[in-house]
Amino acid sequence: MSGIDSIYGTVDLMILQTLQAEGPLHGLGIAEEIHRVSETEVSVEDSALYPALRRLEEQGLIEGEWKISERGRRARFYDLTPRGREHLDVQTKEWARRVGVIGRVLGFGGVRIR
Repeated sequence: MSGIDSIYGTVDLMILQTLQAEGPLHGLGIAEEIHRVSETEVSVEDSALYPALRRLEEQGLIEGEWKISERGRRARFYDLTPRGREHLDVQTKEWARRVGVIGRVLGFGGVRIR
């Protein structure tokens, strides 16, 4: 686990988890939900969000559909695909393992996240 590898994909994982928890959302809705759930600790900027959405869609992990938003504007709504759900499960377990490893190194002792 190298330094950059351990943080790479964080935005992707947060997007996938948000869509699993909330169902279909447009880009702004995804960013707002991540901000809310993180108790305002995480802000996903457009420059990270929209490339991630395109990448996830190209990988077949999410699918997008044009709809009208709650504000009456045309927006692309994204949802998880079955492949995206499987990917999220695998990646969530890997992140839990990494958090456990880092916790042990930092001396958090018996903290074990599964």
